[in-house]
Formats: sequence, C-alpha cells, structure tokens
Amino acid sequence: MREDAAGRMSFAPLQSEPAQNYLRAQGLPTADFDSLVFVPDWQRPVAGAYRLRTAGVLGAADEVGGLWRAVSWLRVVPAAGRDGVYKFVARSRYALFGKYQPTPLPEPEWERRFLSH
Repeated sequence: MREDAAGRMSFAPLQSEPAQNYLRAQGLPTADFDSLVFVPDWQRPVAGAYRLRTAGVLGAADEVGGLWRAVSWLRVVPAAGRDGVYKFVARSRYALFGKYQPTPLPEPEWERRFLSH
C-alpha cells in the first residue's frame, strides 16, 4: 500500500465475501488461501482477466509502476519456475518471516482500500 501512493489498488482477503463471490464467478478454487489473485479492474471485472501467483505479483508491480516495473524482467522466467518458488515461500512463510501479527494500519486512509473489513 505504501508503494501504491496513487491508491490504484484495492485489497480483499480471499476468505472475504467479495473475494469469494469473485472466485466463484470466475470458476476459481475458493479454499486456496496460499495464493494471490490480481484483478486488474475490480470495478469492471472481465472474465479471465485475473492473474494468479507470480503473474499476479508482476501485474501488481506494473500497476504500481515506477521502480516496481523493473521486476517485470522476471517474466522471462517460465511461470512454472516462478510459481514453484512462490508456492515454496507460501508454504514456508511462517518459518521464513514469522507469524503475521495484525497491527493497526499506519495510514488511517488505507482502510478505505479494503473491499471488506
């Protein structure tokens, strides 16, 4: 959120009602919470326009722009390889980074960017 100073992106936990409705409408699994789903335009979702795992990360980096676009070179790495690393990190995230402890948002206006609270 800090990197998206223009506030172009919104967020929703995959377990939330808006995200679950979107996943069902797109025919995506509704119980895979070790993933990321990037929806380029949440206000006007187009069938099949979503991006999963590393393709979603790269799509979000493109959306934020600036120096984050530099990571787009990772597109030369085949998706299977990128996603293999992504899945490993997802499975090992607690061991690698510790358990996530929710804290208040550093910027109160960020709350409006969440589709569900």
